[in-house]
Amino acid sequence: MLDNIHEECGRTVPAADLTTGGFTVESGAFSHDKPHEECGVFGVVTNQPEDLAHLTYCGLFALQHRGQEGCGISLNDDGVFTTHKDLGLVSQVFTPEVIGAFPKGCMAVGHTRYGTTGGNQRRNCQPMEVNHQKGKMALVHNGNLSNAAALRSALEQRGAIFHTTSDTEIIAYIITQARLQTDSIEDAVRIAVSQLEGAFSMIVMSAQKLIAVRDPHGFRPLCIGTLPGGGYAVASESCALAAVGAEFLRDIEPGEMLMLTQNGAPVSDRRFVGTAPRRSCIFEYIYFARPDSVPDGVSVHAARKKAGAILAQAHPADADFVIGVPDSGLDAALGFAEQSGIPYGIGLIKNKYIGRTFIAPTQTERTNAVSLKLSAIRETVAGKRIVLIDDSIVRGTTSRRIVSLLRAAGAKEIHMRISAPPFLHPCYYGTDIDSEENLIACHHSVPEIAQIIGADSLGFLPTAALPELVGHSGICTACFTGDYPTPVDTAECRDRFEKKLHSEK
Repeated sequence: MLDNIHEECGRTVPAADLTTGGFTVESGAFSHDKPHEECGVFGVVTNQPEDLAHLTYCGLFALQHRGQEGCGISLNDDGVFTTHKDLGLVSQVFTPEVIGAFPKGCMAVGHTRYGTTGGNQRRNCQPMEVNHQKGKMALVHNGNLSNAAALRSALEQRGAIFHTTSDTEIIAYIITQARLQTDSIEDAVRIAVSQLEGAFSMIVMSAQKLIAVRDPHGFRPLCIGTLPGGGYAVASESCALAAVGAEFLRDIEPGEMLMLTQNGAPVSDRRFVGTAPRRSCIFEYIYFARPDSVPDGVSVHAARKKAGAILAQAHPADADFVIGVPDSGLDAALGFAEQSGIPYGIGLIKNKYIGRTFIAPTQTERTNAVSLKLSAIRETVAGKRIVLIDDSIVRGTTSRRIVSLLRAAGAKEIHMRISAPPFLHPCYYGTDIDSEENLIACHHSVPEIAQIIGADSLGFLPTAALPELVGHSGICTACFTGDYPTPVDTAECRDRFEKKLHSEK
């Protein structure tokens, strides 16, 4: 008999009705059953005018996996800003004609965005450009503020009028207000950083400076590299530096501010370094980042292989092949195969022309989405016992369809292994992990989830093993454990999250 109580959540769920049991796998706020990160940032500064629009385009193209809803570029030509942003993929928004219309310049910032449901409007795209009495500013930001509601309320009481639901607009307001009372943009950014809580890896471009900032916890990655012709590039991931021919220099430290100008080396301000414990998002390594990126000195590819090896030890299976769900399940599958001795096989093929965030607005289209995105290789799975590796289960819908796909291809047994622990709590730092009511692990035990998705067995990565993936304990695991690194007003944050999901329709 299936257990009625989920051990980690402590919630009683009737085992008699696994299709509902207080949770419907076909419902929920998402139009897809995967967590998504909200954006990637890129910035560049050179000592002489260059075609930085094309360079930034290449950087954003390498960060496309971090956000596929919208994108934008702001270029600085001697204090004159040229900005273009819109909904769509980088290649759709920045056609050759659009790129060709940009002038040359010495600074630029770019952004790729993933927004929660209901927020898919052009005005939410970044960079966010601001004109004020002391000049101009363009801002790109990755992450969410955990004190956004309180900051927004205080700003509104002082007369601020908001045009978006974005945390980035809150940051822009604070920096702008501080800039009007300070002598430099870096002073204004320092004042803003002292008021912000939560995740913010961001790049601020003024008429003469480019400032890269990472929050004191280091939730989101940010790194810097040197360009071959002189100058510097800043990006969310090192893969974007490689894409523009930049040589990786180092990761920007949690709490660090880097000031870059057209001439001279970057100037580091470390006054916020060490003011909070490091809490890098562990899901960057499990799912978000590209396998060829190395955030904070840890190879994403190696971390995922390690997760697979740990799964093989914690949840062994008697099987003929190990296969991974493309793309982020492949490295973990390889690790599982190497540790277990079970042969690694290619059992699923991904349609490369459908992005990670393929959004289907209706239930019928959602049902067809997995078939459009993935196909099974019958020669690998027919009549075989399969270990299926994926990175996560949110609602269970996608997992159930993938299992069905493999069953239809003739798989004899399917033992699903997940290279992350069960999601039990929402994230307030930039990942759209939904509220508990829409998380399947909050309503069902592991055996119940296995039955719901149609797998013969199911195993999750042990939460205690997460530090092993990166070699240290300075990670954020709040979506698995509920241990939030910053104070979180749950009611206000949940209200803000729901507004992002359902407003602006």
